[in-house]
Amino acid sequence: MTGRRYYITTLADWRRHAHRFANSHWLALSSTHANEDPIANRELPDATRIIVLVDADEGIHLALDDDAAFEALPHPFAPKAISHAAHEALASHGVTPGATTFDAAESVARAHPLLRPRVF
Repeated sequence: MTGRRYYITTLADWRRHAHRFANSHWLALSSTHANEDPIANRELPDATRIIVLVDADEGIHLALDDDAAFEALPHPFAPKAISHAAHEALASHGVTPGATTFDAAESVARAHPLLRPRVF
């Protein structure tokens, strides 16, 4: 059984694990790349920070939780605010202080609709 979770990481770290995911969608967070087409066939630097929605089994999510390169966001339907670091990474997409993962996902979904939260 697979589940979906949101993470903030870098493109290089996403690439290290991507082969293990059932599916994933991501959006570059830097102001330089934030408005680019998410499906664009363009090489971005490995250090590009991204928000990623990962669809994978529980073992993969536990491995990502143990990987310091991945910041797991709270469950989208939990009434818990994202971290200050996550807010700073997502602020260019209109995410405000105190936003929940649901709020943040709704904001980034304007740039990449497949990141919109759905029933998990």
